[in-house]
Amino acid sequence: MIVITASTGNIGRHLLTRLLESAPAAGEELRVIVRDPARLPAAARGRLEVVTGSHGDAEVVKEAFQGADAVFWLAPPDASLAPEDAWSGFTRPAAKALAAHGVGHVVGISALGRATPLAGHAGLVTASLAMDDLLAGTGVAYRALAGPSFFENLLEEAASIREKGVFTDTVDADRRAPLVAVADIAAVAADLLLDRSWTGTGSVPVLGPQDLSPNDLARIMTEQLGRPVRYERQSLDELYATLVGYGLNKAFAQGVIDMKRAKDEGLDADATRTPGAAGPTTFEQWCAQTLKPAVLF
Repeated sequence: MIVITASTGNIGRHLLTRLLESAPAAGEELRVIVRDPARLPAAARGRLEVVTGSHGDAEVVKEAFQGADAVFWLAPPDASLAPEDAWSGFTRPAAKALAAHGVGHVVGISALGRATPLAGHAGLVTASLAMDDLLAGTGVAYRALAGPSFFENLLEEAASIREKGVFTDTVDADRRAPLVAVADIAAVAADLLLDRSWTGTGSVPVLGPQDLSPNDLARIMTEQLGRPVRYERQSLDELYATLVGYGLNKAFAQGVIDMKRAKDEGLDADATRTPGAAGPTTFEQWCAQTLKPAVLF
């Protein structure tokens, strides 16, 4: 039995699709934890068990982890909480349930940077790494999928790209760093959940095919969209004011700022791009398949 959390989210929906295709042949049953079962794809209905509720709820995970062999874990970034509460605080009930039910394997979504001096003051990333330690301490075999920023983050900029030809971030325009498509992270998670021959705890970097700078992204988007796109660098102070103005918890907003600062200082540069760590989806492919329809609808 494989339990999938956040099954209707960005990564989880890709993972669920893959497991629905592969799990039956492997003799695996699937169970999802979901707040609203109506959001599950029609193709999933009747093919898996559903536990309704939040996977941050002790009673929900107690029910969901009963008889489970493996769990896919993703703590949703709750911007109404301080980072420690959003990651480790949310995960503590699950950590207790994993130990109580003797779950053997857990695959979690985390971040790059653990091996760098920046890891201890990288805001949201620091909180995510602490969550990994919490899960690893339960005695399960644990793999943290350590990813950089997602291509999909640019979907939040679709309106600005459409209307002004502009996207923003806080990093230097020429700083190259890894980026990845969420579907490629889901593919690695599916493989680990289905083939549980691995033991112990560790981190698995999941990177895109190449490092890209904001200027590289602007050039590729210009080519793929057939219209000029440029990058504007936003100051950290301006971003903090914007986030607080949107009503984010001030500690969470500061966690975003600390993460952005650390990324600009090379937080994501600690992973080596090996064939196993490089996802297949290029930024050009992702733009054509995902961003272009969102911008030019």
